[in-house]
Amino acid sequence: MRWSESYLFTLKDKPADAEIPSHQLMVRGGYIRKLAPGIFTYGPFFLRALKKFEHIIREELGKKGGVEILMPMVHPKEIWEETGRWKEMGAGLLKFKNRNDQEFCLGATHEEAVTDYVRGDVKSYRDLPFNLFQIQTKFRDEIRPRFGLMRGREFVMKDAYSFDVDKAGALKAYEKMYSAYEAIFQRLGVDFRIVKADSGNIGGDQSQEFHILAQSGEDELLVCENSDFAANVEVCPAVSEPVESSDSENPLEKFETPHLKTIDQLAKALKVPSQELVKTLFFNKAEPDSEVFEPVCVLTRGSDEANPIKLKNLWGLSNPPRLLSDKEVFEVSGAHPGSCGPVGLKMPVWMDHSLKGRKNMVVGANEDGYHYRNANLGRDFKVAEFADLRMAKEGDLSPDGKGTLKSFRGIEVGHIFYLGTKYSEKMKAQFLDESGNLQPIQMGCYGIGVTRSLQAAIEQSHDADGIIWPPSVAPFDLHVCLLDPDSPESLQLVDSIEKSLHAQGASIFVDDRQERPGVKFKDADLLGFPLRLNIGARSLANGEVELVDRATKEISKIKIAEAPQEISAAVQKKKGTHVH
Repeated sequence: MRWSESYLFTLKDKPADAEIPSHQLMVRGGYIRKLAPGIFTYGPFFLRALKKFEHIIREELGKKGGVEILMPMVHPKEIWEETGRWKEMGAGLLKFKNRNDQEFCLGATHEEAVTDYVRGDVKSYRDLPFNLFQIQTKFRDEIRPRFGLMRGREFVMKDAYSFDVDKAGALKAYEKMYSAYEAIFQRLGVDFRIVKADSGNIGGDQSQEFHILAQSGEDELLVCENSDFAANVEVCPAVSEPVESSDSENPLEKFETPHLKTIDQLAKALKVPSQELVKTLFFNKAEPDSEVFEPVCVLTRGSDEANPIKLKNLWGLSNPPRLLSDKEVFEVSGAHPGSCGPVGLKMPVWMDHSLKGRKNMVVGANEDGYHYRNANLGRDFKVAEFADLRMAKEGDLSPDGKGTLKSFRGIEVGHIFYLGTKYSEKMKAQFLDESGNLQPIQMGCYGIGVTRSLQAAIEQSHDADGIIWPPSVAPFDLHVCLLDPDSPESLQLVDSIEKSLHAQGASIFVDDRQERPGVKFKDADLLGFPLRLNIGARSLANGEVELVDRATKEISKIKIAEAPQEISAAVQKKKGTHVH
């Protein structure tokens, strides 16, 4: 392809609304253009990368028996009401009415649609198992779209669904998809991690995420340095050293703490580490959109943060519980936040495992400006449950007992779930087993953010000059900077190289503009194709051309007579490299 025949407009300046490098570079390189907040047009070069990644996905899912379908983007309200998610999904589900006053939504995910698709066809255990997938546009009405395609409203997603007769079969399908995802991201050529994760409102009791590592990643991952344990911080078990105190219980003592409203202020005034203090929080142990008010007290060490995802799972909620407002805290405890504690509370108290065995604790006195010294479990307050309630963090013991945890930042690009019968039971997707009894189909769900993955790859792989595309999905394999576009000798060499590359299935982009070499080099670095070939009258006079590796900036001098063969070999070598 020639620049003069393409549709490509690059920008010198960073767009004002682009916060992270990958978003800035994709806009500057003409890969995407914003139509509305969170909604983008994909330019022809981004579309080439997208189709390459989709090809990888189709190949790897095909190896595992995946069958491709394409479901509607518009869904009727009725199927979402069957599962209860019409209300549960909240404002993120974009809802509308047609001219007949019937209610619909734009598909944010397709569990309901695919379950409806199969329930009319599957009759017997002989019809199972199978795995269906699609690559399709999704829409989620993000409250604050940002970071380009990373958190947009409209995006391309691959979603797959497995259907089995029993849990053993469903877990086998889960493992097959796990290995397919490993292969997909290895072929993409990125540094990624697989971590235990929360299922969110998709459901199910087994879930793993695939993350591309990047400093700007929204998710914190905790990885054991001495084993393969890895988890999203949201669900990572928090392991604490056991507390064994031989101290006797001292008398409860109330003391003044005026103007001390935070753990840090209290720790500084008492000259003790914050982890020696107790943090008191109040949650409503009910669904956030419910009118039920069920206050619960949660205790952690002062240095820790309560984990709302763990609370959600412990209490069997669909969404994380709501923290009480300052006014509500005063109504249930008699004090404002900063002076609250478990002594005298008339509500269940949940305590994190890290506090088990502690004696003579400092806690709020439930009176503004006062705390207690020497508060002891059993004598001064009771605990309804001990549980893992806190956020794990770097330096904690690994849950597998093989070392400590290290923190990484990651961008979630894939998520796999074992769903069980959450959707099949509610939507009556059933089959007759060998005994003639009706059984709900066992399901799994598997998603890859296709457009998100490509931007995440750029976020991981770029420099000050521009994008460094993984060779597997680069829009073109070779970028030719034709420094003398009117030179017959240069054009003849380009034609020869082009034929050689096309014969081996590689692609070439030729910058044939009437521009200065410096402008062409800057645009080539911005666009980020794996290799750049500089062809000009000066180099041709010396009987050679320059081949530049985009990632390393290494320059190779290649004799003109050997150029087609050597460049073809360099392209093939690049296409064979993977990072994992």
